[in-house]
Amino acid sequence: MALSASTTLPHSVDRVAAVFVDEDFLRHTSELVGGSLESFTIDGDTAGAFSTTTVRTLPTTRLPDIARKFVGESLTVTQTEQWEAPAADGSRASTIALKVAGAPLDVTAVQRLVAEGGSTRIELEGNVKSSVPFLGGKIADAAEPMVGKALNIQSQQAQAWLESH
Repeated sequence: MALSASTTLPHSVDRVAAVFVDEDFLRHTSELVGGSLESFTIDGDTAGAFSTTTVRTLPTTRLPDIARKFVGESLTVTQTEQWEAPAADGSRASTIALKVAGAPLDVTAVQRLVAEGGSTRIELEGNVKSSVPFLGGKIADAAEPMVGKALNIQSQQAQAWLESH
C-alpha cells in the first residue's frame, strides 16, 4: 500500500525540523494517541546529516479486529530516520523506516521538508508491506490507514507546537 501526504506549515524548515527531533514533542505526539515514548536518540549533529531512533508503545484499539488478534493490545514501534544535510535553500529530506515488534509489517517512507519562502511544505511518500503469505496484502491494507495517520499526526501537531513554544 502506498502512503502519500502533503501539507504546508507557516514556519521555516529549520524550525519544523527542530520540532520533529524534539524529544518533548515526540513524547507529546505519542501520548496524544494513547501511547508512550520509550526512548529517543540522536546520532550526529542536527545541523548536518544525522539519524534518530524513536521507540514508542502504541495501543491497538483503533486497529481492525483481524490485526488486533494478531498483535495484541499494544505495539512497540521503532522508527529510524536518516536525515540528509540541508540543501542550499535549507530544504531537508529524511528516510523513515518503521518496524513493528511482533508484526510482519515494514514501512518505508521519504519525508521532504521543502523551503517555500518562510514556509515549509512537508511531503511524505512511502509504502506499507507485510511478509505474511496470502494474508500480507490484507494486513498491509488494514495497517496503511493507521500508519498514514500516525505519520501525519506529526505534521499536524507540529503547527500547534510551534505556535505554543
